[in-house]
Amino acid sequence: MDSACWLSPAVLRRLIELPAPVLSRHQLKRLEEHRYSSAGRSLLEPIMQRYWEWLVCHMPVWLAPNLITVVGLATNIFTTLVLVYYCPTATEQLGTNPDWMFFCCFAGMFMFYCAHWQTYVSGTLRFGIIDVTEVQIFIIIMYLLAAVGGSAFWQALIPVLNIPMKIVPALCTFVGAVISCTNYFRVIFTGGVGKNGSTIAGTSVLSPVLHIGSVIVLAMMIYKKSAIQLFEKHPCLYILAFGFVSAKITNKLVVAHMTKSEMHLHDVAFLGPGLLFLNQYFNSFIDEYLVLWIALVLSLFDLVRYCVSVCNQIASHLHIFVFKIKPPTSGAAQ
Repeated sequence: MDSACWLSPAVLRRLIELPAPVLSRHQLKRLEEHRYSSAGRSLLEPIMQRYWEWLVCHMPVWLAPNLITVVGLATNIFTTLVLVYYCPTATEQLGTNPDWMFFCCFAGMFMFYCAHWQTYVSGTLRFGIIDVTEVQIFIIIMYLLAAVGGSAFWQALIPVLNIPMKIVPALCTFVGAVISCTNYFRVIFTGGVGKNGSTIAGTSVLSPVLHIGSVIVLAMMIYKKSAIQLFEKHPCLYILAFGFVSAKITNKLVVAHMTKSEMHLHDVAFLGPGLLFLNQYFNSFIDEYLVLWIALVLSLFDLVRYCVSVCNQIASHLHIFVFKIKPPTSGAAQ
């Protein structure tokens, strides 16, 4: 069999799609009834709204919102990879303060998860004064400062306070996490729209904590118990490996909200962190760095397969395209 057969569309489709449908017929039926609901306005949203409206008017009419989102994601990935390439150990920023770096990265994952957790509980996506738009602009500013000032900028001491500049983003993350989580958990504990204050799916409002809690606990245990300082020496790989797991369970939470269904704890996404944990439990008989790479590949592969499978299944059920909008037929236009 020649190599062309291995790279055929059918083979690639089987490789990147799950063998069984992710969503049941009942979930797809409830998905048809889903209506997007949001509330609140962030600090910079009124200003950015003008730019967004102007930009949308210059986009082709066939361009689906999904494609715009993916282009934005690709931009974030590319700029982050540039930073990782030039700073693989992150020592120029918070790499010399591993506890702070761990907190900042996993606090970000936790807050993003909590935003959709409270949506799963209340049925409405609520935006705070400081939200995703402000965080994105804050990250852009940090990248620009890193590009202009280099590592010396982050090492410089702030007058009077006598602390390095690199601690400022960490402190901002801490303050933002406290404010955001206070608002999120106020909704989670009091805003359930299901029976007896339960989630939109009728489950306990605390049930989603098991998923993100498992990710953070495993990440913390492996970080602290590593004999070779796995996180300190390879922070980018470590954060990516657990970030893919966090992304998978957050996507599952979004789907659970849209389909009004329960989130199950067992998930292949935990295979990578589980391998790292078991390897440490048996005194790291396999090189931890190698296991980290295996966990990274497994987590990324699982995330891609899940996202592709869900998107294709939803698109097929609703008779739509994922990345483009079908032009209206003449009959529909009339």
